[in-house]
Parts: sequence; C-alpha cells; structure tokens
Amino acid sequence: MSKYPLTTNHFIVEWGGTRMGFSEVSGIVIEHSAIEHREGSSPEDSPVIMPGHEKYNYLTLKRGIIQGDNEFYQWINTVKFNKAERRDMTITLLNESHEPVLRWKVRNAWPFKLIGPVLNANASEVAVETLQIAHEGISVDTF
Repeated sequence: MSKYPLTTNHFIVEWGGTRMGFSEVSGIVIEHSAIEHREGSSPEDSPVIMPGHEKYNYLTLKRGIIQGDNEFYQWINTVKFNKAERRDMTITLLNESHEPVLRWKVRNAWPFKLIGPVLNANASEVAVETLQIAHEGISVDTF
C-alpha cells in the first residue's frame, strides 16, 4: 500500500459491458439535501437538520475522436423524446499497478448532450468531443 495520494490520470470507463477511452471525466458528485425542521413546541431555537433526497450532477466525459469508433454515436442516437437506452456505467480509478482502488457505479445513465470539437484551420490539436450523461444515482466501492 502506497503512502502517496493517487493520481487522477489512470482510470477506466465502462458502460454496457464496453470499455471506452476518455481523457477526462468530471461531475462525480454525491450530495444529500439538508432538511431543516423545528417543532413549534420545541424548547430549542435552532431546527433539527436531517438528510433528505440525494442529488447528483451530470457527468461530463471528454475524449479524442477516433475514426471508426462509433459506439459513442450509436448510443446518443437511441435518445428520442421521452425514451433513451439507459446503461449502467462504472468509472474505476486504478493504482500504479493497474489495480482498481475506487469504483463509482452509475445507475441508468443516458447521454443527453454531445458537444463536437472546436474546428480551427490554424491549429493542429486533437479533435476532442464532450458527452454529457444524466443518471439516477452513484454509489462508491472501495477495494
């Protein structure tokens, strides 16, 4: 076991049994709303604060465009009004020995936004696209 913090550059993203390569993943957030409640007969002036519903951010995934790698587009093409192909996803952080350390399990994910690359005739950068994912929850596993 290492005494140093893990780096963010060694991770795997999988959905529907397929491993996809991404250069960046952001939006992994689990938040619980705080509900304040005070009974009128309570002798305390301050309310009791209790946990409420879980809230989740959208996930944002970025990758370089690879010719012939079309699963990305096939999935977003399943989205129509009031229906989408939902897939469970996993995002796994790996250590230097390529072993899983943390795994975020994402339930019922579906793509809702595809942002194409910035095209610039005066640049020679990698064409990067961004996919935004809605989902119904994240849980965390440790190893």
